[in-house]
Amino acid sequence: MSSSGHYRESAGAGMRRRDLLAAAAAGLVAGVPRLSRAAAPQGQLTYGIHVSLAPTWFDPAETLGLITPFMVLYALHDAMVKPMPDSLQAPCLAESWSASEDGLTHDFVIRNGAKFHNGEPVTAEDVKFSYERYRGAAHELMKEQVADIEIPDPRHVRFKLKKPWPDFLTFYSSASGAGWIVPKKYVETVGDDGFKTAPIGAGPYKFVSFTPGVELVFEAFEQYWRKTPSVKRLVFKVIPDETTRLAALKQGEIDILYSIRGELAEELRSTSGLTLKPVVPQGPWWIYFPEQWDPKSPWHDERVRRAASLAIDRKAINDAITLGYSKITGSIIPYTFEYYWQPPEPVHDPLKAKQLLAEAGYPDGFDAGEHYVDSSYSNFGEAVLDNLLAVGIRAKLRPLERAAFFEGYSNRKFTGGIIQAASGAFGNAATRLAAFVVKGGPYAYGNDPEIDALYQQQAVELNHKRRGEILAKMQQLVSERTIYAPLLQLAFINGVGPSVGESGFGLIPGFAYTGPFEDITLKGA
Repeated sequence: MSSSGHYRESAGAGMRRRDLLAAAAAGLVAGVPRLSRAAAPQGQLTYGIHVSLAPTWFDPAETLGLITPFMVLYALHDAMVKPMPDSLQAPCLAESWSASEDGLTHDFVIRNGAKFHNGEPVTAEDVKFSYERYRGAAHELMKEQVADIEIPDPRHVRFKLKKPWPDFLTFYSSASGAGWIVPKKYVETVGDDGFKTAPIGAGPYKFVSFTPGVELVFEAFEQYWRKTPSVKRLVFKVIPDETTRLAALKQGEIDILYSIRGELAEELRSTSGLTLKPVVPQGPWWIYFPEQWDPKSPWHDERVRRAASLAIDRKAINDAITLGYSKITGSIIPYTFEYYWQPPEPVHDPLKAKQLLAEAGYPDGFDAGEHYVDSSYSNFGEAVLDNLLAVGIRAKLRPLERAAFFEGYSNRKFTGGIIQAASGAFGNAATRLAAFVVKGGPYAYGNDPEIDALYQQQAVELNHKRRGEILAKMQQLVSERTIYAPLLQLAFINGVGPSVGESGFGLIPGFAYTGPFEDITLKGA
């Protein structure tokens, strides 16, 4: 790198390159390959998965602004920089990176020895190809910012931006799938559909087989740069029904259970040999009113939207469904995110809700159409519908499998009714607003010009304090105008059987699922 002082050196935590190399030599940097390999992987770990797995989740290029695909990506693929236990921007396939003082140039050095599952080395060509191929959430925003991608040598990639962009690394490392690397030659040989059928990645586990609606099987990749995985085989069994998942865990048919709520969670907690593992990921849930942008809709009236928010008894829902583990924040921005603004605490006031409906011209309430919801959270949706019905807002539950739900949501197919959704994606307040509020966001059915103008201001603001003030104002407007009715930052409650050593829950801050997979162990293995 330049010694002229024009570059800021970094390795995830702001280390200068000289310091990084010294630490690496001493084995002090997380992610530096160990000199001695662990014992050969052994045994099998079986998961009970709460949603039907979609092949689009095997391909980082199609990553939407939600956390679910990362349940698979952390096993199969690897990223240049990604959230890990030690840092939300940990050096992975990139051993180091730097940015110029003017913010226009970002350089990445690829880790020596990083390989894909077919034995090919990860190169700068793969990195460039993966970025240019990316078509998931925020792809237009990301590509608009980049003037050029240069390859000085096979282990060096340089991104040249059109203008300073303070969120480049946040988007690249966590808020999108653009930094997750696929093998260029292989993808070009088999095509996009062929890649989803037989994906090859650079992660700790290799793809073995996928039976739609039944199971996904992985096997340890012993040449993974960070460490050899402890567990030989991972099996993701699709078990959408909560009662069936719990029975499978009790009977030893699965070792880890994703997502359990209410009385079943209580039962798991009281069962000898089983362990409840609640995590609170960066996944606030909300109610969205896609018709609010239509002047003919009841939802266009802010009083109606506020009435819906006042109708919801968040504490009762939290206690009944997530055993009180969820957090009531009043925001669609995770409270752990950088630039989070704390809104007033949500209030449950059905009398006030009815008063507002009457003032808006709906003293007897109204028919709100369908209530679209991810089917794995139907019980949550039913509780919300009961609250709305109590004040006269009548809607019908429309559960959809997760992949279909988010496909419909992001393609703006749910133009009538109400949408109940969430996002557990990594990022900060700006990345979340970009996806769900600002014009052009994949989940924004309409837009507020004042908020859009503020977004453009903060996007080029390099002063951290000033940028925080702008983002706080945006969040305040979203709250005051009830563009959303936030519900809870929902606890994701899981279960672990007696054969599991390190489950991986909670190791990566804010991550809903288990990970890193190479750190997971079986007892006695």
